[in-house]
Amino acid sequence: MTAIPSTMNAMVLLGHGGLDQLAWRQDYPTPTPRAGEVLIRVRACGLNNTDINTRTAWYSKNVTEGITPQGGAEGFASAADDSASWASAPVRFPRIQGADATGEIVAVGDGVDAGRMGERVLVDPWILPRGDWQDAGGAMYFGSECDGGFADYATVPSENAIAISTPLTDAELATFSCAVTTAENLVAKTRLQPGETVVIAGASGGVGSFAVQLALLRGARVLAIASPAKADALAQLGAHHIIDRNSADLEAAIRAHAPQGADVALDVVGGGMTMPLLAALRQYGRYSSSGAIAGPMIGFDLRQLIYKDLQMTGATIVPPGTMARLAGLIESGALKPNLAARFALRDMHKAQEMFMAKTHTGNIVVEME
Repeated sequence: MTAIPSTMNAMVLLGHGGLDQLAWRQDYPTPTPRAGEVLIRVRACGLNNTDINTRTAWYSKNVTEGITPQGGAEGFASAADDSASWASAPVRFPRIQGADATGEIVAVGDGVDAGRMGERVLVDPWILPRGDWQDAGGAMYFGSECDGGFADYATVPSENAIAISTPLTDAELATFSCAVTTAENLVAKTRLQPGETVVIAGASGGVGSFAVQLALLRGARVLAIASPAKADALAQLGAHHIIDRNSADLEAAIRAHAPQGADVALDVVGGGMTMPLLAALRQYGRYSSSGAIAGPMIGFDLRQLIYKDLQMTGATIVPPGTMARLAGLIESGALKPNLAARFALRDMHKAQEMFMAKTHTGNIVVEME
């Protein structure tokens, strides 16, 4: 058995702001698993919007614009640090981010079966309170309220280390956790049924591309909204029609493929995308949102909600057991990784710059040395 070093490589977030707040450390203390926890030797970890949102304090209610390459690189001057996390609470620094970690268990804390040593695992990023799992005040997100996977080693509760057996590479496996659980929660909130038509905004991103796959597994007809440059990739995922996100009349572009209106709309974009999605829904349509990268503030016509009997839901805290169930779909090959690019952990600045440019399809991953 390889000895566990006392220090490790880590990309450490020192505070809110620009990319300069991400510091490369080669001497960061290696964590020790507490009772009920495991220590994971991280092999790869995916990037997600939450990494950018937390670093820049975009979650702060003072910020009203979307995430742009400039805002993501420099941070937001209007942000308030006391409400800068997804739960509108302060973030403790220094913090190691990264929700999509994969690797193997190399040590266990008291009360954890030693037989778990050596297991290949995915991290379920939602560390939920026992009992009322919907209590946001007691929920923690891996890489936000506790240190995450942008380091050589990370600790999580044993139940959040999901054993998995798959021929996928570490980089491929690191595309899943945050994105696929968010996508599953997003789809599940709408109770999408076989034969229904679902329109997905932001379909080419990590969450969106898994939403496409999960909707297809439910037997739905998928209309994917994306730029024309990403149409071929979405067609390969199985989307039935790809709609140009830059259409002059987006509602009309959607209704060209769903004349009676779509049954369901899934939105990870927000901003100017939201109202056309709502307008394109049929009577009793369902809308769910898990993100607002184009901006959190929208003009809203209440008549769309009232007189079309629409249902609208948010999708953030993922129910317990979701990642374990999805791991079975990954193992069976029913869910496919969508790996856009790989970077070394020390090149996090370059990785986030590519992520914020939004020219990729799927997920960007950093790998440990």
